[in-house]
Amino acid sequence: MKVVTPYQDSSDRELLDLLKENNQQAFAELYDRYKVVLHRYAFKWLQDRDAAKDIIQDIFTIVWIKRESITLEKNLSGYLYIAVRNAILRKIERQDRDNQYAESLKSFASQEISNTDYLAREKQLKDIIEQEIAALPPKMREVFELSRNEYLSHAQIAERMGISELTVRTHVKNALKILRGKLGIYLFLYLLMR
Repeated sequence: MKVVTPYQDSSDRELLDLLKENNQQAFAELYDRYKVVLHRYAFKWLQDRDAAKDIIQDIFTIVWIKRESITLEKNLSGYLYIAVRNAILRKIERQDRDNQYAESLKSFASQEISNTDYLAREKQLKDIIEQEIAALPPKMREVFELSRNEYLSHAQIAERMGISELTVRTHVKNALKILRGKLGIYLFLYLLMR
């Protein structure tokens, strides 16, 4: 059995006029008149009943808030459909932006993890190399460090240490041979690229 309301037979224009006078029953009639068709329309686009319901609630909240300033050139149904369509488009745009942001954040996080992992492994590798260099005989280590850390030529090292260039060359050659044996080819290649 259908409930009869005092404004059931009123036109949309009449209901809007009453609405401007803060008539809540006129507002309830408008809401009851359009909520189902607008919900179907929103659901068709969103495929989410709750989101569609929220949009309809928001639209009618705006209608109530702006009731005194609403002026319609044509019909109320067209106004409501356009309002719902615009709300749907804003929601879809917001979802797309949120999805892009989430993907960007996810990509950044995974990149950050791999960068952090790489940096941690690089630090471990450097520590191992430094330990092996520290284990070299003292004079050989000093020559090697001057060559690799201070980028001095063999002649500059020979002059600084008061030894021959041949001795410098021999120390560097022997240091590389020892390190290659202890560190393996991968660490050795890393050491050469420093």
